[in-house]
Amino acid sequence: MSAESISAGNGARGILGWIERGGNRLPDPVVIFLYCILGVVVLSVIAAAMGSSALHPTQVDAAGNALVVRAESLLSADNIRRLLVEMPTTFTSFHPLGYVLVVMLGAGVAERSGLLGTAMSAAVSNVPRLLLTPAVALVGMLGNLAADAAYVVLIPLAGVIFAAAGRHPVAGIAAAFAGVSGGFSANLLPGQLDALLFGITEAAAETILPTWDANIAGNAWFIVAMTFVFLPVIWYITDRVIEPRLAPLGDGPAESGSAGIVKDPGTAISDAEKAGLKRAGWAILGVVALWIFLCIGPGTPLIDESAPPEARLNPLFQSLVAGFFVIFLTAGWAYGSAAGTVNNHRDLVRMMQDAMGDMAYYLVLSFAAAHFVAMFNWSNLGLIFAIHGAAVLESSNLPDTLLMASIIVFGALLNLFIGSASAKWALLAPVLVPMLMLVGISPEMSTAAYRVGDSATNIITPLMPYFPLVLVFAQRWQKDFGLGSLVATMLPYSVFLLLAGLLLTIVWVYSGLPLGPAAPVSFSMP
Repeated sequence: MSAESISAGNGARGILGWIERGGNRLPDPVVIFLYCILGVVVLSVIAAAMGSSALHPTQVDAAGNALVVRAESLLSADNIRRLLVEMPTTFTSFHPLGYVLVVMLGAGVAERSGLLGTAMSAAVSNVPRLLLTPAVALVGMLGNLAADAAYVVLIPLAGVIFAAAGRHPVAGIAAAFAGVSGGFSANLLPGQLDALLFGITEAAAETILPTWDANIAGNAWFIVAMTFVFLPVIWYITDRVIEPRLAPLGDGPAESGSAGIVKDPGTAISDAEKAGLKRAGWAILGVVALWIFLCIGPGTPLIDESAPPEARLNPLFQSLVAGFFVIFLTAGWAYGSAAGTVNNHRDLVRMMQDAMGDMAYYLVLSFAAAHFVAMFNWSNLGLIFAIHGAAVLESSNLPDTLLMASIIVFGALLNLFIGSASAKWALLAPVLVPMLMLVGISPEMSTAAYRVGDSATNIITPLMPYFPLVLVFAQRWQKDFGLGSLVATMLPYSVFLLLAGLLLTIVWVYSGLPLGPAAPVSFSMP
């Protein structure tokens, strides 16, 4: 039976077939946002006509009474004028846009110079057989910083390395896919995803507290904990559940290897690449040293000595986007100058240009998302829903742990149909973040809970953009490995990563541990 027929057969039956058919009927996320805008317009007209309102929890009027927040029709003359006149600034002031583009300017150099691919190859090529699975999973989770490179480099490379070690190559592909995509939010360092999500969180939180500023390290301790919680889960599932169930490989051409995808793991990293990695390491240390100097040197540019103690580190946190840009740029440049992939400044400019080219779809998506978020805020619907929803949650007396668990499960289910992490959070954050702030849950905690649910089901939805690519990688080794085979292989990872993430979140909320530097679980109005 061909891979195509297996794929079609498995895709047509049961819950997985229902998910695939339902998901395929959904339009592109850009169009979904346009539909949402139309829906918000209709709701705003109805709510304004009905006189919907709520008392603002933090703002007062001239008489000292709580400010009444009323629903505003988006078809009013003022809002139509605002939409058309402010369209450029609505787009360019969308918080995630600047954060992500700045980081990706540097990441594009690091990726295209070969630094990220070589670093991942070096990290897993000489690992002992016993530690092969955790090494691949860990590099996969850290590879999130490399964005697309982790999918196109590490996943096929893991299959080659497992085969060279006498293990099933599809098990290596599954472990790498689970690390890269199932552990999408886990890492030892904040990166592009943190910048993207916290930009959206900031826009949502400002409806309640206009002075709230995003800190992209706001989930730093939590994502480190996720890394060490997810690592043994992926290790156990790969070695004890998945690999024993995989069919033995034959000797046909499809099973002979994946030549042409990645270089053979027995091929040593060249002297030029080693020199490049060494230079990149020194460049990273130099940038870190510079940031430390800016915190303790003359004038302390990144420490606000005049601010209250709890706000003195704000400039440092807000500089992290620029910090990651500089790290990626300098490390990529240092690597490329030694490896021969960057010969002059024109190569750097070209790499940054190509990186922006890859962001073209994101720009289109951001245009639609920016206007949805802005118009939702103009209508005051999000704030009204949040205030009334908070009152319902408060009266229900549900513990915070159950609230966070419900967000995780809801995000995991929604992820089966809408693959983009930023698209889903742009839809959910305008209501969830303010509502949870009003019941004492910080924006950082809301973001962390969303990330757990968003990661867990990435690896079982055919709507994830790299899902077909991973299927192709597996079929290089086992030609009858179809879509259903891949979903069935990844399902145990998804279930246990979701359970592990739920448990971690419950423990974190219950214990009240900080989520990152100056990022508490609980929230109280100033």
